[in-house]
Amino acid sequence: MYVVLMGGTGLLGRALTDALLMQQHTVSVFTRHPKHRRGLPPAVPLLPWTPSDPNALAKHLREADAVVNLMGENLAARRWTSARKRALVASRVETGRVLAAAIRLAQPRPKVLLQASAVGYYGDRGDDLVDERTPPGDDFLARLCVEWEASTASVEALGVRRVVLRTGVVLSSDGGALPRLLLPLRSGLGGPLGTGRQWVPWIHIADHVGAMLFLLTHEAAKGPFNLVAPTPVTNAELTRALAQRLRRPAFFRMPAFALRWLLGEMSAVLLVSQRVFPNRLLDAGYAFRYPVLDAALDNLLAPHIV
Repeated sequence: MYVVLMGGTGLLGRALTDALLMQQHTVSVFTRHPKHRRGLPPAVPLLPWTPSDPNALAKHLREADAVVNLMGENLAARRWTSARKRALVASRVETGRVLAAAIRLAQPRPKVLLQASAVGYYGDRGDDLVDERTPPGDDFLARLCVEWEASTASVEALGVRRVVLRTGVVLSSDGGALPRLLLPLRSGLGGPLGTGRQWVPWIHIADHVGAMLFLLTHEAAKGPFNLVAPTPVTNAELTRALAQRLRRPAFFRMPAFALRWLLGEMSAVLLVSQRVFPNRLLDAGYAFRYPVLDAALDNLLAPHIV
């Protein structure tokens, strides 16, 4: 299988590329920074992303069996000023629209598109049980996800099977949220964020990659899928589990008002509560390698605990 990967130099893109290569598939990566491999193997072509020219992308899509769109600027890189929010939207929505235009131009076309999204789609849900049938929220992240998902919806009318990946908090020892959560705990200054009662929809990176591979080849799969473990935990439970493995205290609670003062609107990433379940993924037959948090953290942290 030949897979064209959009935005493959990030944490998920690198992990997916490695998994595809191990299964003897062929991968090309379109990126805004083609001079920076960021750990991708030399054999993987890095192609410049030129959003003004969908024909350049269409040439590669004619040969592709599948395309995976993970492109988008990092949500947590810096405060959400008005300009930053526009950039976050543009990097996702405009990219999706150009990709859809390129798929329309390509003959033949890829058979399947995996379109990235996030559980931010659902907004703040408190203790409510959330699955793929739950309607979207109405905060900035929710509206962003709605537009992000809609940006490639037109390919379905072209006969392309489209799967939407609503991703939770990806736990990996190589980057992302986990090292940031560990940093204050290692110094002995960690603790729950806000009340600590907010639900955290997490997933081990091995399961995120496994689910993407499963959805690429599972021909009955289409529409939205929550890529989260089937056992969400609260922020306090996650913090306590991490502190226990580091043998560090976790007494220093960060009040919500302090997070809002430090991070502004971006604090919503840490404070919203989303008790999300992967019902459609389970119904489709995916078997999680790490369905519970303890096993996931033991796998990720045991070699690194000092």
